[in-house]
Amino acid sequence: MQLTLAPIPFYWPRETVLNFYEQAAHWPVDRVVVGENVCSKRRELRTDDWLNVAQRLRDAGKEVAVSTLALLEAESDLKTVERLCRQHDISVEANDFSAVNALHREGVPFSTGPYLNIYNAQTLDLLVADGMNRWTLPVELGRETLKTLLAHIDSSALPLATEVMAHGYLPLALSARCFTARALERPKDACKRVCIDYPTGIPVDSQEDQRLFTMNGIQTLSGDILDLQAQIPEMADLGVNALRISPSQPEMTDIVASYAAAIQSRESQPTPASSAPYCNGYWFEEAGMIHHAI
Repeated sequence: MQLTLAPIPFYWPRETVLNFYEQAAHWPVDRVVVGENVCSKRRELRTDDWLNVAQRLRDAGKEVAVSTLALLEAESDLKTVERLCRQHDISVEANDFSAVNALHREGVPFSTGPYLNIYNAQTLDLLVADGMNRWTLPVELGRETLKTLLAHIDSSALPLATEVMAHGYLPLALSARCFTARALERPKDACKRVCIDYPTGIPVDSQEDQRLFTMNGIQTLSGDILDLQAQIPEMADLGVNALRISPSQPEMTDIVASYAAAIQSRESQPTPASSAPYCNGYWFEEAGMIHHAI
């Protein structure tokens, strides 16, 4: 079973991002996906910068991919996606169907992230025919749905690797509005990219002081952090090919190491603390904020 490091969901300063990937080059991860997939206004690193980061990680022995935006809001966004899809040096992870269309036109294989709504066998068949060779289970789906889809992949002999997000804030929704700017009473067009001041987003609590969500610019994330380390042995038995860690804070060394050790030993162990409490309800087909302890 492989370990994938997903793109950073938050807006971090350029030096923080570059230092993060300098560390990642030495972490026990097999695959690293880089790039901006939340907001096109986040320009600390641009397309060429992301491709250069991917190249350095590949030189360090990692399998790499570059992600596309999950929500396109302008013609310029589409042009950026199409440019990424036209370069054939670094593999592309599609997070929007405009990217799938562009990659299919290019005739190159591609992977998909958790933002595509892949809920059934028919969608898997269609995307494999278009060139998909790796997919990520949508975060709101659980064990029983995964079993059904893996059985179809096996019975149909689809040339397809299956990845499951195992750690990180759950990406729940994207909007044309910027929640962070609105919370700070700024118009979206004059946001001044203020989300860079919140490296793990802005917590949103209920009136009962229960953490419900995390504001991350135009993205709504879960309030708590997904942690499926205890389910690694079960996922290995099911035939999952890779686990996906989404960075939940700038310092991820211990968390990555604990997942890598659990994959190697196939024995669950407590995950080091992160920037919020943990949850895993979706895996059990329950409310996502529920946490079943080991």
